[in-house]
Amino acid sequence: TWLEVREIALSIPAEIRLLRVMSSSFAKKISFKQALLTDATVPAIVSILEDMPKLVEVEMIDCRLLGTGQWQTGIQANQSQTLRVLTIDKLSIEEFYLFTDLKAVEGLLSLLHKVTVTKTKVFLVPCRLSQQLLSLVYLDLSANLLGDQSLEHSACQGGWPSVQTLNLSQNSLSDLEMTGKSLSHLRKLRNLDISQNNFGEIPDVCEWPKNLKYLNLSSTQIPRVTACIPSTLEVLDISANNLREFGLQLPVLKELYLAKNQLKTLPGVAPIPSLVALYIRRNKLSGFSREEFESFRKLELLDASDNNFICSCDFLSFIHNQARLAQVLVGWPDKYACDSPLAVRGAPVASVHLSLMECHRSLVVSLICVLVFLVILILVVVGYKYHVVWYLRMTWAWLRAKRKPKRAPAKDICYDAFVSYSENDSDWVENIMVRELEQACPPFRLCLHKRDFVPGKWIVDNIIDSIEKSHKTLFVLSEHFVQSEWCKYELDFSHFRLFDENNDAAILVLLEPIQSKTIPKRFCKLRKIMNTKTYLEWPPNQEQQEMFWFNLKIALKS
Repeated sequence: TWLEVREIALSIPAEIRLLRVMSSSFAKKISFKQALLTDATVPAIVSILEDMPKLVEVEMIDCRLLGTGQWQTGIQANQSQTLRVLTIDKLSIEEFYLFTDLKAVEGLLSLLHKVTVTKTKVFLVPCRLSQQLLSLVYLDLSANLLGDQSLEHSACQGGWPSVQTLNLSQNSLSDLEMTGKSLSHLRKLRNLDISQNNFGEIPDVCEWPKNLKYLNLSSTQIPRVTACIPSTLEVLDISANNLREFGLQLPVLKELYLAKNQLKTLPGVAPIPSLVALYIRRNKLSGFSREEFESFRKLELLDASDNNFICSCDFLSFIHNQARLAQVLVGWPDKYACDSPLAVRGAPVASVHLSLMECHRSLVVSLICVLVFLVILILVVVGYKYHVVWYLRMTWAWLRAKRKPKRAPAKDICYDAFVSYSENDSDWVENIMVRELEQACPPFRLCLHKRDFVPGKWIVDNIIDSIEKSHKTLFVLSEHFVQSEWCKYELDFSHFRLFDENNDAAILVLLEPIQSKTIPKRFCKLRKIMNTKTYLEWPPNQEQQEMFWFNLKIALKS
């Protein structure tokens, strides 16, 4: 019943033969997702879709069309008698500004009931094409490039004669009067969404379809409302503008959306006597009186949350003692108390004590946020100064290492020694020590981070694996070593892994005299090792160097 064609390139007619079998399919819906179409293949695809006996809906999502609508072979006017819904979302046409007027498909559209074309850079619907959409009830052209002049041409006389719902949001419309006039001949239009366009100023008088019931003007940058708004509306959404007052006469209006504006009072009830639902959240209301509320006799839902209500005893008492208000009010805190409001009514002001949270909610919340921010900032600074993140990462590596066997199996040992050294000492390590040891007889197999670490692998994992695959770990100590971040990881892991096992797997080589106090305090075990165990020192003269290499080789073989 639903076939999806996904991530397929249909660029030449020969490739369409594979889809010819769909002509006899009983699928009711077919979706093309991330497909590639060309001018050469579109006619054949349309022909296949028209032959499908039960096809009701065609959907194209995130597809590409290479071409400008110049079909190489004509599209036969074999209109589908079942196709009713066409959806196109994010169709990429690189040369969209050269696209043709689609005369080839005019005869295939008269039975469509619902058409959606969004995020496709549509800047014009040809008048003749609009006039062929005789059965169209729902049209969504949101998130495109329609302007005032192009809309006038697209919605020409005789175009979209049966449309009841029209979505033109997120386009390039800027003249509200011209927009209304362009659509005024659509006698069946009931629902119109023109939100998220940049209208700015609003005229005093406009012309609209006579049966319009729903109008969405949210986020359109209008600073005020005038008689341009049609009086036939039952639902009006004018949220997210910069309105400071609302006083329109809308006798049949049932739902009014005024969220995210600058209103300080409720709209007057006299011009909107039929109002059932009022959404006025996120404005600047400071409160409303008993008379204001009771004048909305038909009101069933009032959303007045996120406003600047003043916490006063009279206002809170009014809220608590209005059974009907409790039923219709939404978005209100569950509890409002000020030392029993009924008991203090009429009492001297000095005897009434309101809590700080009740009377200065915004201030209290702001102070809490500032304190939380300061606490977080202090924790970040302290953590940075005392290397908390580093400790956490190394603790995680230690926990992972603890779950591994103490010693790797003999078959997994690949090296005689893993060499840990500072990059500043690389000349001595790579040009003197490596040459001496790897060219010895028999040669030693050394693991160096530059040469043997796996690219792309986390440094700690590389260190752990290298130490576990080596008989020994050779530390080349120097002033540079104890200041190296790289070496800190290797030393820290050696604390957990090697020194705790009380074995001789670690060999210390002092390349230059080093004071134990220069070693960071968090490496206390290393300082203890240097104070309690023998280590090799690199001698300056040639004769002593031969004894150094002899002792080092003996240590590696042990």
